[in-house]
This record gives sequence, structure tokens and C-alpha cells, in this order.
Amino acid sequence: MKIKNNNTGSRQAWSASKLALKSIVLSTIIFTGIQAPAQAQNAPFTKPSWWFGASAGANFNFYNGSTHKLNSQLTPPVTFHEGNGVGLFAAPLIEYRRPESRWGLMLQTGYDSRRGEFNQQTTACDCPADLSTKLSYITVEPSLRFSPFKASGFYLMGGPRLAFNVKKEFTYEQGVNPAYTDQQTSSSVKGDLSDVKERLLSMQVGAGYDIPLNSQNNRTQLVLTPFVTYQPYFGQSPRSIETMTVNTLRVGAAIKLGRGKPNATIAANDVQFTVNSPTNITADRRVRETFPLRNYVFFNQGSTAIPDRYVLLEKDQVKDFKEDQLEVFTPKTLAGRSDREMTVYYNVLNILGDRLGKNPSATITLVGSSENGPQEGTVMAETVKSYLVNTFGINASRIAMEGRNKPKLPSEQPGGTKELELLREGDRRVSIESNAPALLMEFQSGPEAALKPVVISAIQEAPLDSYVTFTASGSDKAYTSWSMNMTDDKGIVQNFGPYMQETVSIPGKSILGTRPKGTYLVTMLGTKEDGTIEKKEATVNMVLWTPAKDEEGQRYSVLYEFNDSKAITTYEKYLTEIVTPEIPQGGKVIIHGYTDIIGDDTNNKNLSLARANDVKRIIENSLAKAGRKDVTFEVHGFGEDQKLAPFNNKYPEERFYNRTVIIDIIPGK
Repeated sequence: MKIKNNNTGSRQAWSASKLALKSIVLSTIIFTGIQAPAQAQNAPFTKPSWWFGASAGANFNFYNGSTHKLNSQLTPPVTFHEGNGVGLFAAPLIEYRRPESRWGLMLQTGYDSRRGEFNQQTTACDCPADLSTKLSYITVEPSLRFSPFKASGFYLMGGPRLAFNVKKEFTYEQGVNPAYTDQQTSSSVKGDLSDVKERLLSMQVGAGYDIPLNSQNNRTQLVLTPFVTYQPYFGQSPRSIETMTVNTLRVGAAIKLGRGKPNATIAANDVQFTVNSPTNITADRRVRETFPLRNYVFFNQGSTAIPDRYVLLEKDQVKDFKEDQLEVFTPKTLAGRSDREMTVYYNVLNILGDRLGKNPSATITLVGSSENGPQEGTVMAETVKSYLVNTFGINASRIAMEGRNKPKLPSEQPGGTKELELLREGDRRVSIESNAPALLMEFQSGPEAALKPVVISAIQEAPLDSYVTFTASGSDKAYTSWSMNMTDDKGIVQNFGPYMQETVSIPGKSILGTRPKGTYLVTMLGTKEDGTIEKKEATVNMVLWTPAKDEEGQRYSVLYEFNDSKAITTYEKYLTEIVTPEIPQGGKVIIHGYTDIIGDDTNNKNLSLARANDVKRIIENSLAKAGRKDVTFEVHGFGEDQKLAPFNNKYPEERFYNRTVIIDIIPGK
């Protein structure tokens, strides 16, 4: 039996310590040689104080000392001294460090493997003997962090390590003497080491380097941190018997994220405040509007009767009904904005009955959709059919019916979990389907084609080209909110806000009121996170202007189904052949997109802008093919902004009409 001198273990420990120290010194040289990405002093966000993430690495374990008795059932004929192995380390981490301080605290708690294989020994029979262990722990490692170079991501760290044993498995294998293979057999024994300490208290030292993966322009910041640590043998005697110890050199990386605060060092000069006011503020404009007609009749929950907000005529009133005189047949209750347009929509059944009467060859299909099943959907369709037959005298054979659980183009999608009540209100409806061109919108076909629009004349109050735009560039990062005081030349002050977004548009008429003109001192008040107020000032001149009576704008609309920004292809021919030819020489086209209130505000704003830009692209291409370059464009995406939305959002039909892009055509001046 070969037994090595006890000093061998000490030499092994010293060799491991020297290797660890060399690794840390080398890491220090490498890390400090890396230049940290420069962070602008006026970055919009501070570096985070709290960081959360995860780290992983490899434990290079070096065993020394002696172990002989494995457990009460097995004591090999040899003593094992030295060994090494590689184990896994993985742990979540928390880190706290103030951005202006060099000191910080770190905490890692996770899985820590001390796997290793001992050097092979030879028994008295010249048989080889091998021992391996899979010692593993749950480790708790609080550390103190120190950054010696303030502008660098390099840091040193050190602290205690408290480990709780979770695995003490070993494998002992004894081979055979090659000279006696016919008389001996090899053996392998697996078991748990005895006398393993349940807890270990040791220490660690190391170094790391924080590499930012994004800039301080992002509030949420991400950092990659390669690191190396050394955990010396003292305190790391896994067993309460014998002298086995382990040194560990850990090499790995951590990924950390933190959330910065708005940078209090950003000065007022970093926020640019500008005002853009039209030369003339248009008080109102007469508009000839081609208003699209939704081919849906929405039903209230729990009812199969046509809601009383729809205009339902008596039989003797049919002879007096005319599409161009709908103001005679107004809904019983009509509140909110766009009264003229909603009067058109709420007459949809009367418009349909009138058109069916004038086009005796046209047929329709009424598709009722109810969450309670096709049978109730059919009852809803029967209600609409009865009205058309009994009031307008339409032959019942011209009207087919169908019942469904959901419409063919449902608002509620599979797997949806948010705002389901509003979506389901929109799916409880009767859809009007037809292939008769006399009933349908130009260039539309198919079961979900919209009905032919109704042309109305209306007064467009506060048209978009009369809005005054206020922009506080950088305010979303510098301020928690901002507001405005507008003081006229008589000292009268108007207050607006607070606002969270950078750009705000306000109708010029709402500022001027009844005054024909005015000069205003606009004071922007930005509220910082610490509560302090910063001011910016600008002066704006406004002049109220009323267009000539013979100047009439034109308005067209494109409607979308829920969340559908690609439906514009359906309208391409309509935009090209109907809308574009109406744009006069030198005219201006204002395209503004909207959504309903369902969904995320930011996504809705982006969606509405994408839709508006699709419309602009088609009209621009059509103008280019005609060789025209005389038209100017203005594009807006207002999303679900309820102050600017063309309709309210109380009823499903209003929400459906808010999923729109409106095209205003203004004559050249």
C-alpha cells in the first residue's frame, strides 16, 4: 500500500492557492485594461442602485488532505490524498451599490457543486483503486464589493460563504491486478460519505468586471459580468473526521438588470420647448363628408330586440324617408361627439330598407352572432328581418338568415384574456351581407363588405390644421410631467396639462375663444422627480380666420376590423380611384388615424400611425402615377386619445367607428 507523506496535502493546497491568486491578479490586469463604455454626464437616467439577475460558472475543485474511511460499511485498503474536478455553480443574485459610491453589497444563493476525482491509488494486491465524490451544497454568499477605479467596471469582492450540504454521494472502484485477471474481479461501490458536515462556514475573494449591454438612455439597463473567485481550503473540511479539504477556483459570468431613475442632473436647457402655430387659426370648416356605413347592428347583452338607440320608423313614415335628409329621423337619445355621423349610422336599417326597395333584385343575408349560441343569433337576425319586411315591405324571400356563435371576423381572439367584456359586446351583432353592387361600397365585395357610404354636409369644428402644437423634447426623460400657463396681453391666464408625452396639440379656437387674435406668453412648467419645477417660455401669435363660404373641405374614412392594420389593401382601389381624383391642385391632405380604447395605449398609437402611413403611401403613389407633385401631406396617429377620438367609446358601434383613418382634403390657398 502506497501512502504519501502528509506534507503532500499542504503542498497541494499551497499550489491551488497560488493558482487562484495568479488567476485573480491576471483577471485584474485584463479587466482594468478594458475601457468602460463612456456614459454621458447628461444621460437621461442614472445607473441603477439595485440589480437583479443570475450567475453561473464552473467550480474548479482541488482536494487535498487524507480520506480513508468512507462510511461504516466501507473502508478501502488505501488512503486517498489529492484530487480535482469541475462542478456547476448557478445562483440568482441581488446587488446594491449607489452610483456615486465605490462600495456595494452582493448576495448570491444557489447550487454549488464540489465534485471531484481523487488520484488513483494502488492496493496491497497491486490493484488500482479510484474514488470520486459528488459533494454538493446550497450556498449563501454575501459579499462586500469595492471598485478601485471609479470610471471602470472593474471591482474586487470578498465575504463569507455559508454552505448547506444537499448531496454526499461517492463512488469507489477497485480494479484487478493485470497478472491475475483470471482469478480476480473488479468491484464498484456507490454510497454516501459518512460524517459529512451539514453546514460549512468559509470565505471567498475575487474580482469581476461589469460590461454594460445598453446605454443610460434606457431606463432598464442590462450588464454582463465575467468574474473569478477563490474559496480557500480553511473552513472547507467537508467531514468531521479525517483531514480532507477542498480549494475552489470559480470562473463564470453573471447577467444583471436594474432600473435607473430620471437623471436629476439634466438641466432645463436639455429640454427644448417649441410652439408651432398655424398662420391662421381656422374657426370651423364646412365639410362634404363621405361617411362609411358599417354593415353591423349591435345588440345589448341579454336582449334580442333591436336597441332603442337605432332609429326605427313606423310604416307610414317610410314614404318620407330620404338618405340625404337623415336629420329628420334622429335617434331618441344621442349624446357625445359626432352627432351628425352617428345619426347616419343609427339609421342603418332604414337606409338598408330604402335601398332594398329601390333595388328589387338585391338580396341580403343576415348573420346573427351570439355568445349564447347560433339559435339566439338566428333570433336576433329574425328581429332585423321582421323590421325590414313589416316596415319597408321587403319580400321575405329576399332575406336569408344564419346563426353563429361568433361573427366571421370576431373581435375576441382565441387565447385572449384582456378586456374580454368590450370585445364580446362587439361580437354580439347581426351582420348584413350582400353581393349586390347597389348596396355596397365602391370596389368592395365579399361577405363582410361595407355598405355604400352616405354623403353628408357638416361643420367641422376645430379642424386639425387649426391645432397649435406644443413640443417639449426630452420631457419624457427629464420630467415626471409638464404643464403650461398661457398669459394673454391682458394678463388673463389659461392653464393646460399636466402631460406625460412630449408633444401636445390643442385647438387654436379653444385658446382664442371669441377673440379674433391674441399674443400669448406660454410658460412650460416641468416637474422633476424630486418635486422641483423648471420653466421654459415661448411666445405665440394667433389669428382667427374663417374660410370663404365657397371653400368646402372633403372627408373620407377607411374603417378597420379589430387590430387589423393590413385591411388597407381592401381599400386600395377605393383610395386610388375615388379619393385621389378629388384632391384639388395645390391641395393639402391631412391623414389622421385612430383606434378604440381596447388594448395598450402605446401599441394603439403606433397602430393608428401605421394605418395612416399606409393610406398616405397609396395616395402618394396614385398621385405620382398621375405626375402630380403639388399636394402636401400631414400625417397623425392619435391612437385611443379620447380627447381627439372622433367618437365616444361607450357602445360597440362607436368603438368600431373609432378604428379608422380619416382623410381630410383641404383646397389650396
